[in-house]
Amino acid sequence: MEFRSRESHREWLQGQAVLPAGFRVGTTRFGFEPMEVPRRATMTLTLLAVDAPTPDFAAVFTRNAFPGAPVLIGRGRLMSPRLGAILVNNKISNVCAPDGVNSSERLCAEVARSLALQREQVLPCSTGVIGWRLPVAAMLAALPEAVNELQGGTILPAAEGIMTTDLYPKVRRVELGGGSIVGIAKGAGMIEPNLATMLVFILTDIAVPRATLRGLLPKVAADTFNAISIDSDTSTSDTVVVLSSGNVQGVTPEAFAEALRTVCGDLAEDVVRNGEGVHHVVKVTVCGAPDAELARAVAKAVVNSPLFQCAVAGNDPNVGRLVCAVGKHLGRHCPGLDVSRCRMAIGGHTVFDRGVFRLDPGLEGDLAEHLKRAEMYRSGPPDEHGVFRPPVSWPVHERSVVVSIDLGTGNASAAVIGADRTHEYISENADYRS
Repeated sequence: MEFRSRESHREWLQGQAVLPAGFRVGTTRFGFEPMEVPRRATMTLTLLAVDAPTPDFAAVFTRNAFPGAPVLIGRGRLMSPRLGAILVNNKISNVCAPDGVNSSERLCAEVARSLALQREQVLPCSTGVIGWRLPVAAMLAALPEAVNELQGGTILPAAEGIMTTDLYPKVRRVELGGGSIVGIAKGAGMIEPNLATMLVFILTDIAVPRATLRGLLPKVAADTFNAISIDSDTSTSDTVVVLSSGNVQGVTPEAFAEALRTVCGDLAEDVVRNGEGVHHVVKVTVCGAPDAELARAVAKAVVNSPLFQCAVAGNDPNVGRLVCAVGKHLGRHCPGLDVSRCRMAIGGHTVFDRGVFRLDPGLEGDLAEHLKRAEMYRSGPPDEHGVFRPPVSWPVHERSVVVSIDLGTGNASAAVIGADRTHEYISENADYRS
């Protein structure tokens, strides 16, 4: 797909965002002053509610050793017989903050009171600055407005409400058997999920039993969200939740699994494409590996290499940085592996084969053109504050830098999606809290 304007992308989003039967969403924004930094800020509260609390839900969470309070609560909520609502706030992630668990539980209790639910039927999620405390009093005061705004037409307000540094909302849908699966995602930086700062909420009206969802979601997450990286940092708040209202019967588990994988795969790529300062999406496929674990590790070593990321950002086909990244990982983790048959390609052009670079002026030009074609936009100079501002706020196209690596030592393979490293990324994260 290609979008020539924000308006054309917005029109496409609206078509994607039709809510499945049995769900409502509502949002509200309010101003507050963080206790840790006395400076005015704005927070959005987002409610995703099921018309009737459902037993059919599943979730996977970050494996970061210092998870946020909502993740700690969420793990416990998996034991709840039913789930009726999700409350999401942006701006503050509620990670290791004083009284963080109690703060989230107070908010869940108020949502439960407003929607005639039990507290254990409300799942909290938070994203934003790590270490700050939630402005609980201000959030409690704002919650009635989010409840009043609940509507069953579109998920787009929720997709926008969970954003932080995201340039645009991310929504994906698949229609199946008279029902649909609709997912939204938040994530732009601190992205290398180990799931299960990324939040994903997937709603479906297709009837899928609890046990089926819980067996399926970890496998799908492993092949989609766990196969992306922007900066190799695993967030303290990563959460993926799927809920079924159960309104539509008759879809086979196999068909649902394929549709869920499509939604999650598309959202995972959207997260990378909308990453902080990302100009190029990079897709790395590794085959010929002795096992899938090594194949994925080699692919991640490439997409997480700062030197390779910078070369891609500059449209510089410096293939030495590709070979260096692969060789570094193999030399450190499996030094005895036979790499004599290893082959690497960019954009379908072989650049390295059996220990020898295959380069010439014509190939250099073809590689540079491949990088330029995949670039989403070019940056202008920094503004008066030294900040690089992206000239677009929508995904211009879905092209990628394509890297293929054949280790020549086995039959296993894996694919990983990553991004380049730009001036904007540094600027965004240097100024994140200010």
